[in-house]
Amino acid sequence: MGKLDGKVAFVTGAARGQGRSHALGLAREGADIIAIDTTAKVDTVPYPLASAGELSETVRLVEATGRSIVARDADVRDSAALAKAVAAGVERFGRLDIVLANAGISSPAPTLEMSDETWQDMIDINLTGVWKSLKASVPHIIEGGRGGSVVITSSLAAIHANENTAHYSAAKAGLVMLMKVMAKELAPHSIRVNTIHPTTVATDMILNDATYRLFRPDINNPTRADFEQAALGLNRLPVAALEPEDITNTVLHLVTDTGKYITGTTQVIDAGGAL
Repeated sequence: MGKLDGKVAFVTGAARGQGRSHALGLAREGADIIAIDTTAKVDTVPYPLASAGELSETVRLVEATGRSIVARDADVRDSAALAKAVAAGVERFGRLDIVLANAGISSPAPTLEMSDETWQDMIDINLTGVWKSLKASVPHIIEGGRGGSVVITSSLAAIHANENTAHYSAAKAGLVMLMKVMAKELAPHSIRVNTIHPTTVATDMILNDATYRLFRPDINNPTRADFEQAALGLNRLPVAALEPEDITNTVLHLVTDTGKYITGTTQVIDAGGAL
């Protein structure tokens, strides 16, 4: 018996990283999954985004748990594509109970030097894209009349400032008030809404040359080991980066009955980074 038997979850950014980890974690607890990610290129992002093969691998891994999954290539900036993807999943599974608005990008740059496009892509994906994802999905939870849970992936950057992240931090901080307003609006439907705030997580968004150079400008060609040496200074606990599964554990707490009265909160998973 799983904690989520009979439930259905919609996960954005599910091709890899935290999104894949969340999809697998929920599937192992009995949930069927509606998953999206995009193969669209974003020119201002300095690392490769997800591939169709990575989303297919998420499908394979979820099905290996014995659960079912509907996966679509959809961009969180595209309301019509989001609505179509969610509708396909709800048509197959007959319900929706959980939404994990996880998709996001990183494009570090000095505040007064970043391009207009860098700022706008960040806001469009990390803030507006979350709102569009919720608008496309949450009405299906309301329609079911059984209550549910929404978890929005924010960041430690929403509450602790670091250089070169003004656009990212602004978007992630905006998610906090989006969450709080929606928690009030959805409470009469027994739908809980919370944000999670991880510190650095070992995913492709972080493990790339652009991030390594940002953390180690003193080295011509920094490696992951060089990055980790510097990243240790972000956290008080002696860890450079968390694993996606560490974040999934908190997500599971929030979407199962163990968190049935938690709503409107900011769940920080930061290894002491905000101290």
